[in-house]
Amino acid sequence: MKKYLIAGLLAWLPIGVTIWVITWLLGAMDSLFVLLLGFSQAVLPPTTHSLIEQMRHVPGLGVVVLAVLVLLTGMFVTNVVGQWIGGWWHAVLTRIPIFKSIYNSVKQVSDTLFSSSGNAFREAVLVQYPRHGSWTLAFVTGRPGGEVASHLRGDYLSLYVPTTPNPTSGFFLMVPRAEVIELEMSVDQALKYIISMGVVAPPHAGLPAPNPTERQP
Repeated sequence: MKKYLIAGLLAWLPIGVTIWVITWLLGAMDSLFVLLLGFSQAVLPPTTHSLIEQMRHVPGLGVVVLAVLVLLTGMFVTNVVGQWIGGWWHAVLTRIPIFKSIYNSVKQVSDTLFSSSGNAFREAVLVQYPRHGSWTLAFVTGRPGGEVASHLRGDYLSLYVPTTPNPTSGFFLMVPRAEVIELEMSVDQALKYIISMGVVAPPHAGLPAPNPTERQP
């Protein structure tokens, strides 16, 4: 009985977690869409309110509208006029008290992580943490800069050490490059390794990945 229960759990758990994540994302997008509709009712003439109310009850419309909005925004900000307007809008937002602190921080992080020319989260490494002789996976986010770099002697790397099984939280470390081991595995493979708590190991040097169901000696 225990064997069959575990087999059934292993069959349904990935599906259930995947559905839960997708449902959460869709719910978040729908909530944002409803917020945008509420803002539209406040600025548009009353004749459009009935149409807006009907749009609230169309399933999946929020996901489609937001996806199209993000796509059109990307197309707009990549041309000359869009870049000029984006620069002007950025200058306005950075002058709003309190808001500018949050906005600047989020923009700097997002530009670093998602920029095609950046190196953040494009390399997985091994580092000794939380003590000497204990190793864990980490991701290179760059190099220390500013005042911090002036106090560090030698070549250092900035690392993000994610927690498991939730890699969205973790620790920020600045470690000498000589104490870091570079890995051939991709960032996606490293994330799978972390989320699975070391059960799903990526293949290496042409060898197949170990079967997580096999018992280790």
